[in-house]
Amino acid sequence: MNSVERTDVLVVGTGFGGAIAAYHLAAGGAKVVMLERGPWLSSGEFEHDYKLGSSYTRIFDFVVGDGMSVLGGNCVGGGSVVYFAAMPRAPRFVFERRGSIHRRMWPAAIDRDTLEPWYDRVEESIPITKQGWDDVSYAGGLWAAACRHAGRTANPVPAAVDTSTCVNCNWMMAGCRFDAKQSLLLNYLPAALAHGAEIRPLHEVQSISRNADGDYRVHYTRVHDEDYRQTEGTGTIDAKVIVLAAGAAATPVILQRSEPALGPMPHGVGRYFSGNGERLNTAVLNEDRVREVLGLDRGDGLGYAANQIGKGPTVANWDRLDGSLPEYSRYSLEQLYFPPGLGTILALAEDGSWFGPRKKEMLERWQSWLIIFQMIEDDNEGVFGPPPARGNADRLSQQMLGVGRLTYKPTANTLGAWAMADAECKDILERDGLATVTPWTNDLVGAYTVHPLASCRIGDDPHTSALDDRHEVRGHPGIFVTDGSAVPGALTVNPAMTISALAERAIPGIVAAARERGVEVTYGAPAPDGSTSGRRGAAHLVPALMRK
Repeated sequence: MNSVERTDVLVVGTGFGGAIAAYHLAAGGAKVVMLERGPWLSSGEFEHDYKLGSSYTRIFDFVVGDGMSVLGGNCVGGGSVVYFAAMPRAPRFVFERRGSIHRRMWPAAIDRDTLEPWYDRVEESIPITKQGWDDVSYAGGLWAAACRHAGRTANPVPAAVDTSTCVNCNWMMAGCRFDAKQSLLLNYLPAALAHGAEIRPLHEVQSISRNADGDYRVHYTRVHDEDYRQTEGTGTIDAKVIVLAAGAAATPVILQRSEPALGPMPHGVGRYFSGNGERLNTAVLNEDRVREVLGLDRGDGLGYAANQIGKGPTVANWDRLDGSLPEYSRYSLEQLYFPPGLGTILALAEDGSWFGPRKKEMLERWQSWLIIFQMIEDDNEGVFGPPPARGNADRLSQQMLGVGRLTYKPTANTLGAWAMADAECKDILERDGLATVTPWTNDLVGAYTVHPLASCRIGDDPHTSALDDRHEVRGHPGIFVTDGSAVPGALTVNPAMTISALAERAIPGIVAAARERGVEVTYGAPAPDGSTSGRRGAAHLVPALMRK
């Protein structure tokens, strides 16, 4: 009797890259199993609390590296459960970036025009609101007013939020209790389940090996549901096709650990990591000057004092997203609500300290904070060292915290871009005494990102890209990567929309590879709600993607 468990397609991770792949492949007739290292929570289980053991600590993974720390989702639905739902499309110039390799980073087959139909497919599947000024938060409105006062522009950010059901609780990072945020729990994942896909939470994939028949074997560990340092056994599943979507801080680690069994990995695996150029600036507003200079008044004598009210981000300054500007001088400045915790600890006081009397005074005025989120063009400096014994990090605490193997040493290009964006924040918010602005300090945990990218990126050059333009791992047919690690570099905007569009674009090639490996599967499913206009819009691109 053969006791080996088998499936057609094994998907690692349930975020944007994993959920989109699972839905289309299951809808096309393939047997699909999804393994997720985190728990599976419903909307009623999302708690408005920061205490250990709450949903807030259970659904995050915070990995401290050397020079860069990464915060990511750790639950069914992945980053879509914990993100702020900002869904802009990447600027046109992004696809022409040259970066540290001094030649076009993106594959020749992909630019903004060729990706546009896939963006449309995502927008059809995940409802996105074109927010108006009536939808923005206090913080967003203040940022817009400050930009206008300084001669800049500001724009409401498109968001995957149902504004009719959003209660402006500002607990989006802990999961949305009200199903206003359009996470994958509301679209791709239930659609995948309806077509027979299976989701197994608390299954952490460790490595992949190859069987004698050419199929792959995925080795996993079952994780304790409260203390993620503990395990409850191991197992394996055989599959003809593997889709890796564990996130840019975990996917390369799985591939590195698999190298002894699978053979050499492409040079780009675990290299060229980008933190999407992210950095926080914290402004402490002078309430009197907010009233006097901007003319804002809540009616109770306060001009603002509303850092915690609303939802974030809602408003961005995109004046520097101009393709005619030199590389490393283009960036966005986005109003963001960052909840208490690490951001509070690492926000510098006016005198440049992260502790002491001035820091205490700053913390006492937390309601008057306005946090600005920079996304610059970095130099893809991150490199992953040898993987830890298990998972993507050595876990230090029961939940959330671990130490990883990522090293990130910012180049002069990255440091210069951050300095330019810092100066812009100061010029806008310190004008006429509105606020005191201080940047995030890298002294404790280095730079910080919530949107890790590019650790197994697509490209045309085998030396600098781990994947071809169909997202298949070079030299390992049948293994695909569809998460943020496939994005070639920083996008200067929130990346969820682009990650999703690339995942949609990758599906025809994955279907073709599955057929070649004996899986009876078709391509052509509508959006999860049955809509077909997006499918029709991308139809002319599908034949080329299904040919090698």
